[in-house]
Amino acid sequence: DWSDSEILDLVNFAVHVKKNRVNYAGHMSGRSLAMLFQKTSTRTRVSFEVAMTEMGGHGIYLDWMASNFQLSDIDLEARYLSRNVSVIMARLKKHEDLLLMKNGSQVPVINGCDNMFHPCQSLADIMTIALDAPERPLNQTKLTYIGVHNNVVNSLIGITAALGVHLTLVTP
Repeated sequence: DWSDSEILDLVNFAVHVKKNRVNYAGHMSGRSLAMLFQKTSTRTRVSFEVAMTEMGGHGIYLDWMASNFQLSDIDLEARYLSRNVSVIMARLKKHEDLLLMKNGSQVPVINGCDNMFHPCQSLADIMTIALDAPERPLNQTKLTYIGVHNNVVNSLIGITAALGVHLTLVTP
């Protein structure tokens, strides 16, 4: 849903925030993030919760199985949830469920991971490259991925294409 220039702006802004964390301590003050997990997670939950806390906001953990998301229509639950929070991050089993959530929500929905895509992981990978090699523009970067073709690869394909990063995939 983002243009190539918006993705580049996001990566550059994320790098800037990481280098200047103290300047963004209150940036999310008065805002809340619903973190909905249908899939298990360690890194995604910790990353989002720490980021919200450090930026002065509040992260709310929601376990899919302990919520009405398992009982009701996803778009209806997302509509209700979005009336109470500033943004929703969802880590779901099916991409179709994420689309239903996005359609029902009145606030932005972040894909924290699903069976098709893992954009946060791929953006974090690109951000790491930008932090570790700041002298090299991303569009002059070569990246090789070795492993199974999965949701991370699908996201890397889109993000690297948008940024002009040369991506080589080695998958079984």
